[in-house]
Amino acid sequence: MSTPTKNLDANELMHSIIQRIATGPELSKDITLEEARAGMQAILAGEVDQVQAAVFLIALRMKRETDDEAKGVLQAVRDATLRVEAPVDELLDIVDPYDGFNRHILVSAFLPAVLAACAVPAVSHGVKSVGPKYGVTHSQVLQAAGLSVDRKTDEVGQALGHPDIGWGYVDQSRFCPSLHRLYVLRDKIVKRPVITTVEVLAGPLVARTKTHLVTGYVHKPYPRIYALLARHAGFSSALLVRGVEGGVTPSLKQKGKIWFYHELGDEASLDLNPETLGIDQSVRAVPLPQNVAGYRKKQTEAGQTLDIHAMAKAAAETGLGALDGAPGPAFDSLVYAGALVLSHLKRAGDLQQGAEQIRRVLTGGKARSHFDAAR
Repeated sequence: MSTPTKNLDANELMHSIIQRIATGPELSKDITLEEARAGMQAILAGEVDQVQAAVFLIALRMKRETDDEAKGVLQAVRDATLRVEAPVDELLDIVDPYDGFNRHILVSAFLPAVLAACAVPAVSHGVKSVGPKYGVTHSQVLQAAGLSVDRKTDEVGQALGHPDIGWGYVDQSRFCPSLHRLYVLRDKIVKRPVITTVEVLAGPLVARTKTHLVTGYVHKPYPRIYALLARHAGFSSALLVRGVEGGVTPSLKQKGKIWFYHELGDEASLDLNPETLGIDQSVRAVPLPQNVAGYRKKQTEAGQTLDIHAMAKAAAETGLGALDGAPGPAFDSLVYAGALVLSHLKRAGDLQQGAEQIRRVLTGGKARSHFDAAR
């Protein structure tokens, strides 16, 4: 039986919630959507002790969040998000894992500019760095490529409507500072809390008519969860890619899978084969350069620390090269991810036609032009 939240102050509410969700694997009880929302709202407002905030997040993870609990935490994050309507009818919201990449070069930071060159306004969002991975992020790569990553949300929104730009990046510190301030708490928690799942659906920028979500996943349970949360958040459609390091780009050398829905409907799946798009690579994604400090063949070995700054610089150089039409894994990564988007949005008849559109804007210089216009 749930506890009414209206007559409780923040500390009483959190005390009641923790009593129920943190009593072990067999006795822990679920809480309602509204209780999860109110608990997360209290954390974001700084109204509860940091220890209690950590217990709330850890206990939810340990007992496994219910759908309603995840929706409640998401709603609290969206309540705290500064949301701006961009002057476009449709918008693509592209989100890689906020904690970044540490086993491959991140090139999807350039995907929004590529799609803008195909007349698809697109935005990405994230943070400079966050755990548990502390990998290279969109923020770091774009900054290394000469883009300002500290623009206000409304400024980015205006750029989305500019015919020569049509894309942008907005940082969580700008659109949800109360969530961004939990950086230290999340570092101390170590493991991934529910925040890691829901923050990609914050939706800082929306279109006048339809906003579409594209994000990645690794583990099989997540397509259902992300689809559920995306519908709750009101995304007209969602494209969920089983991507490298949980990102939006599938493996370049293996068969893959996507899940999707349209018009808030049920999700469906599609199997992928990069060879059908003319992609023939011996690597899954763009490999790390061996001259990066800390590089070893198995980068995830305990005690190995990679030079994130050098990785971001390498990613910027590699991504800009792909925008200039240089062939290779980075070019093919943008072709693959871009084709998935164009096909999903029905801007191309099929994946092959989408891939050809992406190749044309890359080799013809149009994608580079849209990228440079935002700098």
